[in-house]
Amino acid sequence: QVQLVESGGGLVQAGGSLRLSCAASGRPFSSVAMGWFRQAPGKEREFVSSIRWSGKGTYYADSVKGRFDISRDARANKIYLQMNGLKPEDTAVYYCVAQRVGADDYDVWGKGTQVTVSS
Repeated sequence: QVQLVESGGGLVQAGGSLRLSCAASGRPFSSVAMGWFRQAPGKEREFVSSIRWSGKGTYYADSVKGRFDISRDARANKIYLQMNGLKPEDTAVYYCVAQRVGADDYDVWGKGTQVTVSS
């Protein structure tokens, strides 16, 4: 069984920074891409950022572009999300996701980590 485990969430003041980590564990798998989604209270889940496992492409939602940076450690099968200039509207549960080879979409999801940004 494949698992994604997020860490690094917490409470931070507006303008601050956090770094989220996501580690894959369990049965080894090959992924096409990994990334992050988030869901704020009362809102739909939304895409935040992703990275192709080949390392040849990173993608960001317009709302986080220029503030967030996604990276990966291929050897450790981990990804990271460096979040700078945090805003109260970034408050959400952040989910790590993976699209395994052969899957049409992100088919592995972590349980999420809470990020709260106070004004």
